[in-house]
Amino acid sequence: MAKTALDAIDRKILKYLIKNARMPFLEIARECGISGAAIHQRIRKLDEAGVIRGSRLIVDPKVMGFDVCAYISILLKDPQLQAQTVEELKTVDEIVECHYITGKGNILVKLYCVDNEHLMHTIFDGILRIQGIATTETNISLQEVFQREVNIDFIDE
Repeated sequence: MAKTALDAIDRKILKYLIKNARMPFLEIARECGISGAAIHQRIRKLDEAGVIRGSRLIVDPKVMGFDVCAYISILLKDPQLQAQTVEELKTVDEIVECHYITGKGNILVKLYCVDNEHLMHTIFDGILRIQGIATTETNISLQEVFQREVNIDFIDE
């Protein structure tokens, strides 16, 4: 994917939207010192370029009753089964992220479960029943210390 050149105004707009995706465009325009129409146009261009992949409401899994967050490294029987395995992993509702990785495994997934019993059933009745999976290694998160979006201050002008 091609990289998109961002100027100082684009970066400023993104900083506001990353901090609060619901911030009104006119308020962003005032902060950036440009017109509301210019903000709309710039955000549309950032969206079309794939810089902005959408906006979302973030819920706290713990408050929703999901007390267990786990990361599972998956080793495939055959690396050629990667795409097929990922399609099957998409059917496991507890999985919220999936990454191709380097290291001992081929795929890393993040999932949320209500409790350890739910996690055990998700692993044995969901993940390990997928044909392409050889082994898994599970790490349980004891506490999320922080989470943040990418820091755009590191982007060159």
